[in-house]
Amino acid sequence: MILHITERKDWTRAQEQGVYTAEALSSEGFIHCSEPQQVIEVANFLFRGRSGLVLLCIDSSRVTAEIRYENLEGGKQLYPHIYGPLNIDAVMNVLSFEPGEHGCFVLPPELS
Repeated sequence: MILHITERKDWTRAQEQGVYTAEALSSEGFIHCSEPQQVIEVANFLFRGRSGLVLLCIDSSRVTAEIRYENLEGGKQLYPHIYGPLNIDAVMNVLSFEPGEHGCFVLPPELS
């Protein structure tokens, strides 16, 4: 399973369109994802204090686009990147992902 953080409105639009495309897909060529042990660090770095988010729980074996594990910024951790639109039938669960105290995120109980 891999995870992707997005705004609830973007996920709603994807359900209506039948496919999910993040802004990064057009600007960077891929959809940023994380493994469960990486997602909180990513959330607190990029989304701290933002509300209205959901966490897409994706079955990577069902993703039709190519997934590459890479770190394009020279770090040691490899992150899953989806190189193409995400077929919504690969999304197994959608969890509300709201910040807690001081705007920080914690792993939802369903993933602990």
